[in-house]
Amino acid sequence: MKRLYVIVFLVIAATAALGFAVAQHSGYVLIAYKTFRYEASLWATLAVIAVLWLLFWGIKTLVELVMTSTGVVNPWSRRNRSRRVQVAIEHGQLDLAEGRWASAQRHLYRAAEAERQPLLYYLGAARAANEQGNYEECDRLLERALERQPQAELAIALSHAQLQTDRGDTDGALVTLQAMHERHPRNAQTLRQLQRLHQQRGEWSEVIRLLPELRKDKVLPPAELTELERRAWGANLSLAAHREEDGTVGLQSLKRAWEQLTSAQRQEPPLVLAYAEQLRQLGAQVEAEEVLRTALKRKYDSHLARLYGLVRGSDPARQLQTAEGWLKEHPADPSLLLTLGRLCLQTSLWGKARDYLESSLRQQRNPEACAELARLLAQLGDTERSNQLFQEGLGLLDERLLAAPLPVPVRA
Repeated sequence: MKRLYVIVFLVIAATAALGFAVAQHSGYVLIAYKTFRYEASLWATLAVIAVLWLLFWGIKTLVELVMTSTGVVNPWSRRNRSRRVQVAIEHGQLDLAEGRWASAQRHLYRAAEAERQPLLYYLGAARAANEQGNYEECDRLLERALERQPQAELAIALSHAQLQTDRGDTDGALVTLQAMHERHPRNAQTLRQLQRLHQQRGEWSEVIRLLPELRKDKVLPPAELTELERRAWGANLSLAAHREEDGTVGLQSLKRAWEQLTSAQRQEPPLVLAYAEQLRQLGAQVEAEEVLRTALKRKYDSHLARLYGLVRGSDPARQLQTAEGWLKEHPADPSLLLTLGRLCLQTSLWGKARDYLESSLRQQRNPEACAELARLLAQLGDTERSNQLFQEGLGLLDERLLAAPLPVPVRA
């Protein structure tokens, strides 16, 4: 309140001072130019200038207000257009994340056509079209993205390859990725997608060809790369074993695939297991036994020990003696005890086989041990215990069977 009094006092004082100045001397202003002549007192001239300035300021403010109002109301104004694009982006991204594909495609396409950097919106719209099965529209959107941003060719191609894979067109995806690999051989994402696609198609020889590049460019973490390498070589051994040569399934092809491995790889238990298993299936039992015996002598592995009981070497008694030598250091290994039981069955040592199989089951309830012991007991006349073990083995083989309801017998 005091501040208001001060302001009123200052205004009155200023007005009084101005009135006193006007009364003291009115001043004189003369402006003449050719035929134009203006004469007035100084104070009148200053008043005219003040009025003109106020009039100019008022007109300027009014024009700005009208232009601002027009921008808010006019749907074609730049401000409104920018707001509509932002709304389309927000709705499109939300629809894409929540799986509303038609709405996402519509909003993101609108945003892409309006934006200067439209790549992400075209890719999102293409994905939405692909999810709806509109593959031609999907490809058209990607072509449009390439027209607008040709420098993003690799990103667009990688997205295209992924969409082709999603729709089941792995042949098309392979062509796209191979073209990008030729143009960008060191690109990690191209290599990663190629590796995944070959793996999905079961083309393990192609995965093997990519392994040096994957390692050199550090595309995968070391542990993942090692696991992929083992899996690829193992699968390649299986494929080689089933490859026909001269009308017969090729043992020689399998051996050549084994020789392609490095010395270190030929000592890895998973690869030795894969090779020995293929030899066994092809009937090369003696060779499989030699491979397993050599590997187990170098380094014991429970999986190899289990397979050793499924192959027949040239001398079953010697094979049993070799396996019993491992028992000294691994007396509680259920796989080794199962193998010893099987080898005893091969050499007709029924009592010893029963003891080993019983020991294996005490260490671990295993369907294979149940089946082997059940077969033996059936031959020895203990049918009740044999039937119990068969039932137990069936349940262990697939515990889901125990939870499935059985049909009610129909009574006559």
